[in-house]
Amino acid sequence: MQAPQHGVGAAEINAGIARMAAHRAAYRLDLGEARQSGITAVRGAMVFDIQDACEGWATRQRMTMTVVDRDGQEIETVSDYATYEAKDGSGLRFSLTQSTNGAVSQRISGEAELKPDGSGRIRYAEPAGQEEELPAGSLLPMRHTVLAVEAARSGRRLLAAPLFDGTSDKGAQDTTTVISNWSPANGEVRFPLLANQASGRMRIAFFERGQASTGASQPDYEVGLRYYENGVADELEMDFGEFSVTGRLLELTPLPGGC
Repeated sequence: MQAPQHGVGAAEINAGIARMAAHRAAYRLDLGEARQSGITAVRGAMVFDIQDACEGWATRQRMTMTVVDRDGQEIETVSDYATYEAKDGSGLRFSLTQSTNGAVSQRISGEAELKPDGSGRIRYAEPAGQEEELPAGSLLPMRHTVLAVEAARSGRRLLAAPLFDGTSDKGAQDTTTVISNWSPANGEVRFPLLANQASGRMRIAFFERGQASTGASQPDYEVGLRYYENGVADELEMDFGEFSVTGRLLELTPLPGGC
């Protein structure tokens, strides 16, 4: 187990890991704001699986999104992203394949290894032979979710850390997570898996390394969501700068697994 990070102790991290629920979530994607980008419509779907593989988390995200401009032209993007992350935060295997209008536009795959202080190294299989260093304090995606939820539960409003999730061939990105009020469980829930689950709104901004601390740069990408304390997310908003996309949770199913 890694040393405690970002004001959350090892006991809280272990409790947070235990609370994470293996599940499959399906979302409908629609246009949020266009911001004079010429985008008139977005339609799509995203399915996110997280499986408890005993010593680690196996995740897969499949997304199809079609963007329509004012001339009626359509651009379809399809992505298939998968990871295996050790529960002790020591390593991540990752792969991403993205296609645009039927042609592969990006492939990323490889493995990251982290030391107890969060520093480490990424070795890419694609791009072949590429390596990147991870700075101390780096987080992997599931550990970031656990820490964000535990920070919200303890009343904190901010979590800042380098994050590597395997979607970039440039290594870790700086992230700033702004947390809204943590709310007690609501008796009226749409899905049984969300019963008796407190939740909180968060907005995660992703920056090129070294840019977040300047305060002058705009994030490369932002995502807003509501996290439940078992790690399920709904009320998604993915902000690409020129336009944003909303994600509505349509289906939520628990998945078997664990030790």
